[in-house]
Amino acid sequence: MKARTVIPILAMPAAPAPSTGRLATVGRWLRDHATLLRRLQWAVVLVYAALLVIPALLPLPDDSARMLNNLTIFAQFVFWGIWWPFVLLSMVLFGRIWCGVLCPEGALTEWAAQKGLGRPIPRWMRWGGWPFVAFVLTTVYGQMVSVYQYPQAALLVLGGSTVAAVAVGWVYTKGKRAWCRHLCPVNGVFALLAKLAPMAYRVDEARWAASAHRTHSAVNCAPLQPLRHMQGGSGCHMCGRCSDHRDAIQLQARSPADEVLRVAAKEADGWQTALIVFGLLGVAIGAFHWTVSPWFVALKQGAAEWLIEHDILWPLDTDIPWWLLTHYPQYNDVFSWLDGASLLAYVALTALAMGGGLLLCLAAAVVLAGGWRRQRLHHLAQSLIPLAGCGVFLGLSALTVTLLKAEGVDMHWANTLRLTLLTAASAWSAWLAWRILGQWSHGARRTLASLPMLAALGWVGMAWGWMFWWW
Repeated sequence: MKARTVIPILAMPAAPAPSTGRLATVGRWLRDHATLLRRLQWAVVLVYAALLVIPALLPLPDDSARMLNNLTIFAQFVFWGIWWPFVLLSMVLFGRIWCGVLCPEGALTEWAAQKGLGRPIPRWMRWGGWPFVAFVLTTVYGQMVSVYQYPQAALLVLGGSTVAAVAVGWVYTKGKRAWCRHLCPVNGVFALLAKLAPMAYRVDEARWAASAHRTHSAVNCAPLQPLRHMQGGSGCHMCGRCSDHRDAIQLQARSPADEVLRVAAKEADGWQTALIVFGLLGVAIGAFHWTVSPWFVALKQGAAEWLIEHDILWPLDTDIPWWLLTHYPQYNDVFSWLDGASLLAYVALTALAMGGGLLLCLAAAVVLAGGWRRQRLHHLAQSLIPLAGCGVFLGLSALTVTLLKAEGVDMHWANTLRLTLLTAASAWSAWLAWRILGQWSHGARRTLASLPMLAALGWVGMAWGWMFWWW
């Protein structure tokens, strides 16, 4: 009788044990304390609502009001002096952990989605231009109603965004954050800044595949990330829910340049470029500039003289609702139609001048580095993220400095710190540009291609120089 050949059945090797590094431990802690984090989110929602709604119901403060004796001034400092500048900074330091753990709009839209209609996300909402459009419209409208100065305007802009977040959550998806993924006015900005974070959840696709034979509980990824193929941290809300999923996802340290140099080479697109060069380095600079710019004053005065000479007086009317243009006569702060038009014109011209100049510099660098490629333009634009983020931080923190000065705090060191931060951010952007150009060219060609990028950094630095030192 012929002996049978025995073929051994080789068991699939077990996946290695998850890393026990400190960051991986933090990720697992976030996963295991989801209930505590939800309670923390609701506490933030309550504080947010109180600081947003109560000051809007109180009389406007007089000149003697101070931060420690007036809730309106205190709320103004919390929102615009601390909250928003340091939320931006947190994106660079920790990724989008604000979005996943603390953001009141994220918590509310997810809660509404758990209770609501559960409809699929419509095609119009998936349009890639929403982050840019929403940022520009919110920024410009906020300036028109003086959102930084008046609680009613803050309630209108921030509260309106929150109501929209709840409404979108109620109608679309089941327990997800469609608002955060597609329509949030700062989603695009946060996604760009999070690319610089020195930590992110990293996916081991080989380990994922090796665990396919085992049963795993589903992960509710609220921001709708493709977990298996997630390459960077720009869309991840850092909530920890997916930590150790399939033994393949862990919070890990990384180079702050990794996502810009590696992932953005393929994923950078035209809308991200528009948000960087025309949004953060255009519209935002114009929005911060106009209140201190002598050019804005000259523009408005020239237009007013022309209108009077031609007996066109209706643009000088100031009987305009406060929710359309700033209207607080008790503070002698009233906008006319001309003021609103001048503001729009100044911001638009600034955006076109800044964005157009930067695009020319980027295009010249791409051509000099070895030939025109549109994708290369979008990739190189990502090198400007550090400088763009620093500029918005400095613009928002200008109100921090103003409010602290009003409280009698000595802020003589502020301009030195501003110069230090701008110099460091410019150096970071220059280094990223150098590394990106090195992927396409070497030697003299690489050096030559870096010159337009240095011009771009100087162009941005000049814009902030006018605001903080020269005007």
